[in-house]
Amino acid sequence: MPVTLDSGAHGKHPHETQPGQHQPGLLNHRRLSRPAPPPSALSLLEDAKRELDDATWQRDPPYRFAGAYLAALRAGAAVLAARGRPHRGRSRPVSVWTLLGTIAPELGEWAAFFDANSATRAAVQAGITRGVSTRAADDLVRQSTQFLAIARRAVHGGG
Repeated sequence: MPVTLDSGAHGKHPHETQPGQHQPGLLNHRRLSRPAPPPSALSLLEDAKRELDDATWQRDPPYRFAGAYLAALRAGAAVLAARGRPHRGRSRPVSVWTLLGTIAPELGEWAAFFDANSATRAAVQAGITRGVSTRAADDLVRQSTQFLAIARRAVHGGG
């Protein structure tokens, strides 16, 4: 009498599973989580949020502008802290905005936008405040708010 081997599942390979089934011992790739962001990135995001909240309530437009800029700068630094910084050896210091465009090209337009506002922020820090209107300050607060949300998603791995 011939002997037949039963595969156990009507001719299917014994390690195959039906859709929706989970087999112990095998990785379920959909359940893998991303590593937690570095504490430095999280701290920078918290600082950015605090700075933006302060800027929102600041009555003096130049200082509202500077606060919103600083919030965006910290948010950009958080993205860099989360993604890492390219090794540059002994080269000159580079702005957050330049590095951000390199490390996170999808944020390049944001980096260019905030870089274009760097001179105004520096002027405010130096006490030259006449070039900042209420509208410019309000616009920068709005843009910084949007950028902080995008940076938060980038740090947490959401794009």
